[in-house]
Amino acid sequence: MTITDIDRLHALMARMTGDEKHSPAATSTLDALWVLYDRVLHVSPETAAEPGRDRFLLSKGHGPMAYYAVLAAKGFFPEELLTGFGSYDSPLGHHPDRTLVPGAEIGSGSLGHGLPIAVGTALGLRAQGIDGPRVWVLIGDAELDEGSNHEAIAYAGPAGLEQLHTLVIDNSSATYGWPGGIASRFAAAGWSAETVDGRDHDALYAAFTAPHPGRPRAVVARVEPKNA
Repeated sequence: MTITDIDRLHALMARMTGDEKHSPAATSTLDALWVLYDRVLHVSPETAAEPGRDRFLLSKGHGPMAYYAVLAAKGFFPEELLTGFGSYDSPLGHHPDRTLVPGAEIGSGSLGHGLPIAVGTALGLRAQGIDGPRVWVLIGDAELDEGSNHEAIAYAGPAGLEQLHTLVIDNSSATYGWPGGIASRFAAAGWSAETVDGRDHDALYAAFTAPHPGRPRAVVARVEPKNA
């Protein structure tokens, strides 16, 4: 990412004003989201409805400002929509709505829903014999307090869902921890898992694109603590 890219994304986020912005939840995801959309995901405004597209699911939907900024920067909707963020007649709500936000795969914000949906999406693609697209889901570390995520983790590893990728943004919000860190929880269930600096774009790209034959992939992106 160039300085121009950084400045532009922060300028786009600054256009979103009003209450309930959940700014830490948004800013913690900005770098990882940009690397995904700029260098990894095979999806664009022109291909967003095609069966062969990559799917990105934002489970951490209670802080969508960075997500909206990245979608706008990539042309999924006009940047002018950002100024109405959260207003009565704006499609850009405090939680994304897939029926209103171009490029959004799911409506999200309730903790613990995104990873199970991603598992189902990967299974659906497998059942249709569509093995090209990748399924990415971004969750927050605090979402791992929800049992639904652990059921999804426990299922996806033995099922060998190679198309499934989970990005965990770790800003030290989780109530519980695991010996060896969050990545160890995924690895114990048969996932390929790695922890990286969530602000280092080259490290994120390398982790996002690392091969993991026959296994789902988890990347834990460590960022500054939420209350720092």
